[in-house]
Amino acid sequence: MKISVTFRNTEGEDWFKNYVEEKLGKLKKYIDRPVEVRVVLSVEKFRNVAEINLMDNGMNVNAREEAKEMALAIDEAVEKIERQLKKHREKMRTHKGAGAKTGDDQFDKTSEADVEDASETRIVETRKIILKPMSHDDAIMELEASRNLFIIFRDAATENVAVIYRRDDGNYVLIETKS
Repeated sequence: MKISVTFRNTEGEDWFKNYVEEKLGKLKKYIDRPVEVRVVLSVEKFRNVAEINLMDNGMNVNAREEAKEMALAIDEAVEKIERQLKKHREKMRTHKGAGAKTGDDQFDKTSEADVEDASETRIVETRKIILKPMSHDDAIMELEASRNLFIIFRDAATENVAVIYRRDDGNYVLIETKS
């Protein structure tokens, strides 16, 4: 984290710089890559103002706080930045379709990394799906339109879970469940 501290209408004291670096150090757990942080500390009459601008690839997070004491203004500004980073991280985590190549948001993929023994049976991919109610014809049309090998859906007529996949000869196989 590259931190630059600027002072306006006040003399730059070392303890301000150390305090800012200490407080911004707790933000490292929300940041994956090195970022640039600009801090402006200024005094306007009887108000102490702390402005923090955190810049990353395309992401700007800003906070401005006024207080009677500079340390309090810095604390409140860092708390604002922390809340914004938490919100941004949660939004990126729950965003559907992030990184999807086909544009099909039916599957949420997570891959298993660093598997030690290749001879063991293991789960290498997990997919969470939303069962859409549709007819057999609708399921076949959606299967033809997508690159998926199969489609899992809820049969609109019986409300049971069903799977359709294409065989090598071009015909389709329907697997129905009874529940």
